[in-house]
Amino acid sequence: MPVFDEKSSLESPTGATLNLLHMKPVQDCRAIVQINHGMGEHAGRYAHFAAFLAKRGFAVFAHDHRGHGETVAPGISVGMFGKGPSAENWKPVIADVLAVNEHARQRYADVPVITFGHSMGAAIAFNFALSYPGRQAGLAAWNHGFAAGLPARAALAILSAERMLKGSDTPSRILQKLTIDAWAAKIKDRKIYEDWLSHNAESNAAYAADPLCTGSEQVTISMWRDVIAMNLRAADPKMIQVLPKKLPVYLTGGGQDAGVENGKAIEVTAKRMQSAGMENISWRIYENMRHETLNETAEPGARQVMIDFVSWADGIPELA
Repeated sequence: MPVFDEKSSLESPTGATLNLLHMKPVQDCRAIVQINHGMGEHAGRYAHFAAFLAKRGFAVFAHDHRGHGETVAPGISVGMFGKGPSAENWKPVIADVLAVNEHARQRYADVPVITFGHSMGAAIAFNFALSYPGRQAGLAAWNHGFAAGLPARAALAILSAERMLKGSDTPSRILQKLTIDAWAAKIKDRKIYEDWLSHNAESNAAYAADPLCTGSEQVTISMWRDVIAMNLRAADPKMIQVLPKKLPVYLTGGGQDAGVENGKAIEVTAKRMQSAGMENISWRIYENMRHETLNETAEPGARQVMIDFVSWADGIPELA
C-alpha cells in the first residue's frame, strides 16, 4: 500500500497542531490537490489516490481534521470540532483548511489549487470555497448529499432534544441510528458493518481494524450540528452566489450509497448550484458503487474513478 512522502505537524492559527501529509509530484507540478477526509477516518487513507495523482503531476496535501486522526487541538477530543453548544464550531475547521492551503501555496508557488472533499470532507471543502472563493481553481465535492430543508431541520430538532438530556459533547446515538446504521442496514449481503462503505472487502476490513477510524459512533452531538450547519450553508442559494460563476465543480456519488439517496442527492445538489447561476457544474453517478468511490472494486472500479477525476481536472482552465 502506498504511503505519503512526508508527514509533518503544522501549527494552525486556531491553536491546533495538524497532522499534515504530503505527496510530491513525480514530474513538474501542474496543480495542488488539497484533500479533506470524511467523518470518523483520517487523511492517511488517501495515500493511494495521492500516489495516482502524483504520477500525473499533482502535489497532494491532506491533513487530519480536528477531532480526527493524529491532529491535536486544545480541549478537543475525538468526535468533536469544538466544545459546547455553539453551532459554529465548524469555523475553526475551515481556518485549519486555510492554514494547509497557505502552506501548500508556499511550497508550490504560482500553481492552481483544487479543493477536494469526500463525504463530511465535501461539506468542509464546499464551505471553505464559500469562505475563500478565490483560493481554488476547482472544487470536487464527492459522496455527500448536502441534506437541507425538512430533513436537516428535523435532525437539528432531534439533536437539540438529545443535547438537553446529555449535553453537547457526548455521542449522538439517535443520529447514528438514523444515518449510518440505517445506511448499513440496506446492504443485505454485508459480512461486516463497514461493508456499507464499498464492495472492497479488503478496504472495509482495514477500516474496521484501523484504530484511527472511529466511524460515527464517537461523533458528538455538537459535531453533528456542525455538519448540518455546513450542509445548510452550502445549500443556501444566496451563499452559492458567492462562488465565481465559472468555477469548475465536480460532484460524484455511488448509485448504491444510501448516504446520497443512491445518487439522487448528487443530482439535486448539481441542479441547485446551476439554478443559483453556476455555469461549470459536472456530476457523475457510479451506479454500482457505494460510499467510498475511491476504494471501490465494483465496476468501473476505483482506478477509473481516479482517471475520471484527472480528466475533469485537465479541463480546468488554469490547468489546460
